[in-house]
Amino acid sequence: MTLTSIIWKELRERPTAMFTSVLAILLGVTALVAIRNVTVFSEQEVAGKLDALGANVLVLPKGVTLQDYYAADMHKETIPEEHVAELAMAGLTGVEGLSPKLCVPITLQEKSATLTGILPQAELQTMAAWQGGQLFKKHVGCKAKINVANATDDAPEALARRRTVQDLQENDAILGADLAARTGLKTGDSINLLGESFTVIAALEPTGTIDDTRVFAHLHTVQRLSNAGEVVNVIEVMGCCEDVANGLVTELSTMLPNTKIVTIANVVETQVSINRMMTRLSYLFLAILIAVGGASMASAMYANVMERRREIGTLMALGATPYFVTRLFLFKAGLLGLVGGIGGYLVGSVLALVLGPNFAGVAVQPIPSLALIAAGTAMLVSFAASYFPARRAAGLDPCLCFQEV
Repeated sequence: MTLTSIIWKELRERPTAMFTSVLAILLGVTALVAIRNVTVFSEQEVAGKLDALGANVLVLPKGVTLQDYYAADMHKETIPEEHVAELAMAGLTGVEGLSPKLCVPITLQEKSATLTGILPQAELQTMAAWQGGQLFKKHVGCKAKINVANATDDAPEALARRRTVQDLQENDAILGADLAARTGLKTGDSINLLGESFTVIAALEPTGTIDDTRVFAHLHTVQRLSNAGEVVNVIEVMGCCEDVANGLVTELSTMLPNTKIVTIANVVETQVSINRMMTRLSYLFLAILIAVGGASMASAMYANVMERRREIGTLMALGATPYFVTRLFLFKAGLLGLVGGIGGYLVGSVLALVLGPNFAGVAVQPIPSLALIAAGTAMLVSFAASYFPARRAAGLDPCLCFQEV
C-alpha cells in the first residue's frame, strides 16, 4: 500500500473531521481573497480618477459630507447660484471651467433617474465678459493634468469626461449611458421631464460612475421645473493643475466663507483611507486564518493520531519508518490545506465580484496571483499545525500500541 492510497483511504473513512478542518481554512482564505480583490481594484480606480480629473475643486454647502467626487451633488443641501457669478467675474488664474449643478430625482419611462441641471460655459463666458472680466486666465508654468478646452471637449458627448459643456438650450437633454440603454432612447428622441418636453441631443459614453444614470439639462430649466429657486447643490471648479488647486482653496474660502471648499485630493484621500482600512482587515483575516485554521487542523491531527494508534503501530511493525509516518500526516495536511486554499480563492473571488459593484462601487475581476498566495498560505498553515502531531505519531512505540484495548 502506497503513501497516496493510505491518505485517500483515511480521507474517505473520516470525512467529517477533515471537512471541519478544511472549512476553517476555506473561510479564512475566502475573507482574505474577497477583501484583497476589492481593495486592489478600488485603489486602481482611485488612481485612474485622479489622473483623469486633475486638480478639480468643489464648492459645497457647509454641512455636506463628501465621499465620491461624481456624487458631489447628490444631497439636499443647496447654496445660492449667485456664487457662480462671483466666481465667473473674479477671473481666477488657472481656472479652465465652472460647472454648477442641481439634482432632482425623477422617473423616466418608469425608470428611476436623476435630473441634473448644468450651466453651459457660453453663459459663464458671457457673464464674465459683461462685467469686463476674464473667466480664464493662463497659469504661468502650469503642469496641466487635464487637456485645454477644444472643439471636441466642448461637445455634449464629452460632458462626463470634461464635466462641462459649451452650449445647451433650454429644452435640450443629455442622457447617461446606462439610462439610455435601459430606456432605449437615442439622439433626436423627445422625452418628458417634470411635465415639459425635451429633445435628447446626445448620449454619453459609459463612465462606470453615477453619471451613467443621469439626465443632464439646462440649470435654469431644472430650477424652474422643480421650484427649487436660484440655488445649486455644488459648483465644480476645473483648475488646470495641482498648484492652482492648492491656491484656490484659500482664495475660495475667503470669497465664499459660508461654503465648504474641497479638492479632488481630499476626496481621493477619503477613499485611500478606506482602502488602507480594508488592507488592514485583510491582514486581520490572515491572522484569523492562521489562528483558527491552524488550531482546527492541529486538533484534528492530534485526534487522528490518538484514534489511529493501532493502525500506526501496525504500519511501523510492518516496516514503516518514523520518516514515512511523518510524511503520511504532513502530506494529508498539505492536501487539506491545498483544497481549503483553492476553495477559498474561488469562493472569495465570486464574493468579490458581487460585493465590489454592489457595496464598494468598483468593478472587480479575479486576480490569478491570489490563487498562489491563498494555496501557499493555507498549505503552510496546515504543515505548521500538523508538524507536532505528525512527530508524535512517528514517535509511537508499536508494542505499546498493540497492548491498548
